[in-house]
Amino acid sequence: MSLKTEITAGITTFLTMAYILAVNPSILSETGMDKGALFTTTVLVSAGATILMGLFAKLPFALAPGMGLNAFFAYTICASLGYSWQFALTAVFLEGLIFIFLTVSNLREKLVYILPDSVKNAISAGIGLYIAFIGLKSAGIIVDHPSTLVCFGKLTSASVLGLLGIVVTSALLIKKVKGGLLFGILITMLAGIPLGVTKFSGIFSAPPSIEPIFFKFEWSQIFSQQMAIVVMTFLFVDLFGAIGTIIGVANSAGTEKDGKITGLNRAFLVDAIATTGGAVMGSSTVTTFVESAVGVKEGGRCGVTAFTCGLCFLSALFLAPLFLAIPASATAPVLVLVGLMMVSSSVPKIDFGDYSEAVPAFLCIIFMPLSYSISEGIVIGHLSYVFINLCCGRIKKVSVGMCALAAFFILRFFF
Repeated sequence: MSLKTEITAGITTFLTMAYILAVNPSILSETGMDKGALFTTTVLVSAGATILMGLFAKLPFALAPGMGLNAFFAYTICASLGYSWQFALTAVFLEGLIFIFLTVSNLREKLVYILPDSVKNAISAGIGLYIAFIGLKSAGIIVDHPSTLVCFGKLTSASVLGLLGIVVTSALLIKKVKGGLLFGILITMLAGIPLGVTKFSGIFSAPPSIEPIFFKFEWSQIFSQQMAIVVMTFLFVDLFGAIGTIIGVANSAGTEKDGKITGLNRAFLVDAIATTGGAVMGSSTVTTFVESAVGVKEGGRCGVTAFTCGLCFLSALFLAPLFLAIPASATAPVLVLVGLMMVSSSVPKIDFGDYSEAVPAFLCIIFMPLSYSISEGIVIGHLSYVFINLCCGRIKKVSVGMCALAAFFILRFFF
């Protein structure tokens, strides 16, 4: 590894994640939270957590308020169930404290090694399809359809730019251009100017105050059944979503040695601290981003990548208009190609000649993009592994820990 490669990887990771600076405030502000304060909090939480990951865990993983988790926060807890955003923040804070306990007691790390090897390998491939689907969807190449759920979208300036970006970035990778993914983003972004997709609205802006959402908790229902259900739901989705992401990206980064992921428990601790601290600052659950895989494929292997990405987040505090000008069509090609890389690197490790291994792995892979959830893919993959092998009489392949985890997954459906 070289310092230049790590820095390039960090910048590339940031560019693929920069959308969170616009999307997260947009989603959470629908609860009544101050949008300007949310932007500043999103920047500070993402920067702090990612820098901590680089310095403490020394891994090339970037963190930010999780997509899906912020939607659950805004649309389910607040909009559908009618709770205040202060109630939701309190649930996130409690979830973070539980995460810290689970991490310090090594329970989170033990959960990782309970999962069957075929499912763990499938996680990386599933995430590959998942982020590729996210990329195609964000660029408007794939759109929703009332009859078939999804279909190929109409050609628009945004979708044409996304397709052009795939071709250009692929060519850079084939030519083995150093920093090809990063250059692919930049070239696609510039190509979007004449198409009207890339729009600059300035360079500098002063960050808004976070005072309207800082330390705004609602303690009156802390021991209520409703709070317990919300906390447990947050806990489950984030727990296995984070496990899946870290396993998938770690496999791509080659940080797994003798079946153990280097620095895993430290990564989990950073994740837990970030969620707890993020709630104090007014953020929904903070988690490791699957886009970290982009930096890994660019050559990032250590904490310098994360540290660089964190510094990029800090710079966005004053350069928001510039960074937010990067359209989804410019990052979509990278997500698609990194998805390809993750699938191609992990699928050969799965024994498709043994259906007791192949079926659970395949279900894990396919459920992630189709359910739009990493955690649901893990659940289906693990449950199918346990039940299929027990039905076949292959009891020795199923440990007590696997059965206990399967029971927990089943109970989860009743919440």
